[in-house]
Amino acid sequence: MNDQTTRQSSAPSFAELFTPKLATVLHEGYGLAQLRADAIAGLTVAIVALPLSMAIAIASGATPAQGLYTAIAGGFLVSLLGGSRFQIGGPAGAFIVLVAATVSQHGMEGMILATFLSGLMMAAAGFLRLGTFIKFIPFPVTVGFTAGIGVIIFTSQVKEMFGLTLEHEPGELLEKFPALWASRSSLTPAALGVSAATVAAILGLRRWRPHWPGMLIVVALAAAATAFLALPVQTIGSRFGGIPSSLPAPRLPPLSKDGILAVLPAAISFTLLGAIESLLSAVVADGMTGRRHRSNCELVAQGAANIGSSLFGGFCVTGTIARTATNVRAGAHGPFAGMLHAAFLLLFMFAAAPLASYIPLAALAGVLAVVAWNMIEKPAVTILVRSGWGEATVLGATFFLTILRDLTEAIVTGFALGSVLFIHRMSRTTDVTTDGAFVSRDEADTAHPRGEYDEERAADPDVVIYRITGALFFGAAASIGSVLDRIQVSHKALIIDFSSVPFLDSTGANMIEGLAQKAQKQGVAVWLTGASRDIQRVFVTHGLKRPLVHYAATVEEALDLLREDATSDQEVA
Repeated sequence: MNDQTTRQSSAPSFAELFTPKLATVLHEGYGLAQLRADAIAGLTVAIVALPLSMAIAIASGATPAQGLYTAIAGGFLVSLLGGSRFQIGGPAGAFIVLVAATVSQHGMEGMILATFLSGLMMAAAGFLRLGTFIKFIPFPVTVGFTAGIGVIIFTSQVKEMFGLTLEHEPGELLEKFPALWASRSSLTPAALGVSAATVAAILGLRRWRPHWPGMLIVVALAAAATAFLALPVQTIGSRFGGIPSSLPAPRLPPLSKDGILAVLPAAISFTLLGAIESLLSAVVADGMTGRRHRSNCELVAQGAANIGSSLFGGFCVTGTIARTATNVRAGAHGPFAGMLHAAFLLLFMFAAAPLASYIPLAALAGVLAVVAWNMIEKPAVTILVRSGWGEATVLGATFFLTILRDLTEAIVTGFALGSVLFIHRMSRTTDVTTDGAFVSRDEADTAHPRGEYDEERAADPDVVIYRITGALFFGAAASIGSVLDRIQVSHKALIIDFSSVPFLDSTGANMIEGLAQKAQKQGVAVWLTGASRDIQRVFVTHGLKRPLVHYAATVEEALDLLREDATSDQEVA
């Protein structure tokens, strides 16, 4: 009872779980010095986010203006309500595949509705405190689907990079390559030159001037060159008619039963990927700063941000790892940096909307080509391949399912394979030994003291002693049960020691219960020793109580009680 009361009192309160980090920062004290640091960081991130938001939107089948709406509305709400001090929200490359597929299947209104629904789901997941479980996605799965998304993003930009003309570009990767090859005669040398120069310039600036906003500088130079040289390439103005200089009035997407059911699978995919991506980004920020984010509060904020983005006609919002890392490196103090980043983007849209019309789509394709290359974590892939067949299998399955099938299917399959791999390895760590506590006079075992050697106890053929080491769960229950099941009618007692068992699930308890029932029929007394209070609670729930089994704190105590019972029986006789 005391242990239970202690656990309950130590559990975090609702306020501790869901208070935004902005409130925490203000409570600590916030002055001009902190505001200056956040303003500089917010401006730095806005400069990075401006070209990326438009490029991601175009690649997703949306307009560049929708990318800016997403970054402004979603980014502001993520920082205002989030559980991370440094998280920057906005459109992310990881969503390009899902958003483009949703737009293709359900139209723009359907995609906005899916974004709205995913916001509701993500907020609900946060309030249900599911953020902790989402972080259990295996590392090979995250590396695999991120690399797969990088490949898909790159292939989606080949058309714009080469200036090809296609009546219809297939979404499936295996169908896309033949279509691109068939249109090779429409290649535009100017577009290829702009995209190649964009990639080279970004990489060059990253090496020689890493602190400069390379993407924005290169996109601005490409726009100037396109305008002054009258290059025959498509621009934002020629494709989309430019971008507006203000936000639209917020409005709810059309809500109907049929529409909701149609886009529900897409909304679930948005929710799953958004939760994973945002919490990964928050973890990266924690690693860079030594802080700790509130995962469930972050999910609630991401949900609110997606709802807000959909109200302004935007699409999926999530925490963005690259922009969040930029925010930290720029010296941000707290969430005001993310809020100011959204304000600066709004200011850029007000002031520079006419100039955006000159940005060539080939330059934005070059930007996304660099983003796609960076999404493939080459060192992590190498390490996982070298780690063994298990990690390599999970990585490969997730990667190929991402590029050839579906992102949600890839994540679910990768998670399932990772879980099976974990269960297999855990089952191999669980072991059972017999008479282990009394086989040596001098052997030291500080974790499980063996006590003084007793020849009479060690040689007693009527008592069988088993010690289980490791978690006794469904993955190990069958192998352990086959060992424990070797009960002979000649035995008087079976002692099973659980002092080295940290965890027991219902399958393990059911196996012990079946063993006890068999022993009772054969007249063999079963003693369970060393079980923690939690394990004893599981035992009692499964009917393992007197007279079916007996409990003792240690093996020695059980042997002493057995000896006393035997002595009493002899005296009565």
